[in-house]
Amino acid sequence: MKIATYNVNGVNGRLPVLLRWLAETQPDVVCLQELKAPQEKFPEQAILDAGYTAIWHGQKSWNGVAILSRGFEIKEVCRALPGDTEDLHSRYIEAIIEGMVIGCLYLPNGNPAPGPKFDYKLRWFQRLNEHAAMLYAKGIPVILTGDYNVMPTELDVYKPERWVNDALFRPETRQAFKNLVDQGWTDAIRKLYPDQTIYTFWDYFRNAYGRDAGLRIDHFLLSPQVAPRLKAAGVDKQVRGWEKSSDHAPVWIELK
Repeated sequence: MKIATYNVNGVNGRLPVLLRWLAETQPDVVCLQELKAPQEKFPEQAILDAGYTAIWHGQKSWNGVAILSRGFEIKEVCRALPGDTEDLHSRYIEAIIEGMVIGCLYLPNGNPAPGPKFDYKLRWFQRLNEHAAMLYAKGIPVILTGDYNVMPTELDVYKPERWVNDALFRPETRQAFKNLVDQGWTDAIRKLYPDQTIYTFWDYFRNAYGRDAGLRIDHFLLSPQVAPRLKAAGVDKQVRGWEKSSDHAPVWIELK
């Protein structure tokens, strides 16, 4: 089974790119972030025509998450991260597919830091950690994937000295991610490529993609029931170079 995550940065504006990538790579399950579309504007028919069923939680102008499946039933569990009924951002959706819980997440950016947006990021991260701990304790197969908006280590960022005050790289953010992983989750990319420079995001400015000045902020965390099945993982970096593409590239894993 091939599972992918992709921050599309606007599902309707990037629809030709998304459909081309789906046709060329044919992942079985896809988690999308930053739909930037209200619920009724999700391109369901185009996704169906591409061979995928979908569940999604849209939001006008920003945010938005979706899970796509090719040939497998999607059983929706929830479409909000527990812990704050007043948080109306569409940043989390969870489903069961083939006996696995798949959580698709779009963690807040948090800039500028310090400030209210950074405080919200850390609160959201704490809620994620609590929810992840609950899922972990069930002893079931779980995948938590999406745009975490965190570079866990200096290996995950081009010229880390330039990012020390950024919300994605501040010590509090990196510690929150470490606390999450330390529950017992496996970072799929780092499991297979412990020392390799791998990026998933390249800014639109200063020819970042051409210079390979990127960040690794899109992650797969696997529960102990899934991690032994991991046989391959990678980044479809070439998609970032396509015309009118997202500033993220799709990331994927293959399970035995």
